[in-house]
Amino acid sequence: MSRKGISGVRPTRIELLKLKKQELIAEKGHDLLQEKLDAMLIEYTKFVDTCREQRKELDAVITDAAMTMKKAAAILGSNRIEEIALSSSGMGDVTMGTRVIMGVRVPEIGVPAEPGFHRGYSYLGTTSKLDEAGVLFGKAAVAALRLAELEGTVGRLALEIQTTRRRVNALEHILLPRIRETRRYIEMHLEEREREDLFRRKRTKQVIQEHEKRAPEEKSYA
Repeated sequence: MSRKGISGVRPTRIELLKLKKQELIAEKGHDLLQEKLDAMLIEYTKFVDTCREQRKELDAVITDAAMTMKKAAAILGSNRIEEIALSSSGMGDVTMGTRVIMGVRVPEIGVPAEPGFHRGYSYLGTTSKLDEAGVLFGKAAVAALRLAELEGTVGRLALEIQTTRRRVNALEHILLPRIRETRRYIEMHLEEREREDLFRRKRTKQVIQEHEKRAPEEKSYA
């Protein structure tokens, strides 16, 4: 048998039937995995594009927030900005969970209903630029959380795509070729054995016929 075949398989009809069944199951498994891989690649591409857009949005919001905060600091001074920052509350609780996409469990981040900048100071002695900067930094925090969720999803999908592609390649380039090579070997062996059996039957029939022809002649001489 060729080295590409499965070793230790006896060339019998029972083994041939088993191999044909295995080949059918492997082909169906390959087709299903290929469909899954194609679908995941489509979803992966969508999430990558969304992730790229979200990253641009985050960069833009952070830039605007930083510029606005500089203007507020120019008016109030950095020390006053620090005092006000200490009096402000956080953006609220952020929940962490998971969801399933194409059979893959990916991260899900829950953002508070009203996230962002929570004022903990008086309007007196401040500037509207500070309020504006607070709102922008709140938007930046939300954008960062959404980006983190997207990047986590992209990473999980990429890992699953890599695993599925390895399985598809293993079926397509290793298992199926070995099964088919072994099946062909058994079929050739059985065909050769059938030819030998047919030749033996013909030869036996010929010997019997020759013996039957000689039998009357031997009796006549006797």
